[in-house]
Amino acid sequence: MQFDMAYVWTILPDLLRYVPITMLMAVLAMVIAVALGLLLAVVIKSKTPILVQLSGMYISFFRGTPVLVQLFIIYFGLPQIYEGFNSISAFNAVILGLSLNTSAYLAEIFRAALDSVDRGQLEAGYSVGMSYPALLRRIVLPQAVVNALPGTGNIFIGMIKNTSLAFTLGVTELLAEGKMLSSSSMKFFEVYFVVGLIYWALTIVYSRLQAWLEHRLSKPYNR
Repeated sequence: MQFDMAYVWTILPDLLRYVPITMLMAVLAMVIAVALGLLLAVVIKSKTPILVQLSGMYISFFRGTPVLVQLFIIYFGLPQIYEGFNSISAFNAVILGLSLNTSAYLAEIFRAALDSVDRGQLEAGYSVGMSYPALLRRIVLPQAVVNALPGTGNIFIGMIKNTSLAFTLGVTELLAEGKMLSSSSMKFFEVYFVVGLIYWALTIVYSRLQAWLEHRLSKPYNR
């Protein structure tokens, strides 16, 4: 077998056309997941028994079952329970499924980040008359964001790769286009090799951006 480099250059533009769709799904799902994860972390920190138990069940379910199963439950299963879900598109089902799954992991990251802030700083803030919202805004959140960024970034990299599951619901994205190209040409190695390189390039670019952001945000604490 000979690697067909000419074919690689031919399909590359077709595959790159679907990178924006892949990134759009990843970004939208991540935004929702961050909001849900932060809410779960705050609920857990509240120590309200019933809310903590419900949050624990949510986190346990979405961390303990495969993402693909969750996507199938949302897209194929929920419409059987409630007809209103029949109107949900495959694209929206993917975003919903990925955001729910990812929020369960982010909740633990955010909770640990909030716990990492020294209580002595909170007591010092209270001693000078700062309110709790002011403490959150000026002391807790800036440090928690820095501490949570590495873990959150790793989760986002996983999110980019998990968007490849969207093709199972019929969404045409990067991997789905690769599957169609390989089926029509029978050049499976070339197609999937290029698809893998594109995913790799996306993670490298994001990793560089994350490293820059971590360095930028940590400057006030390195003096």
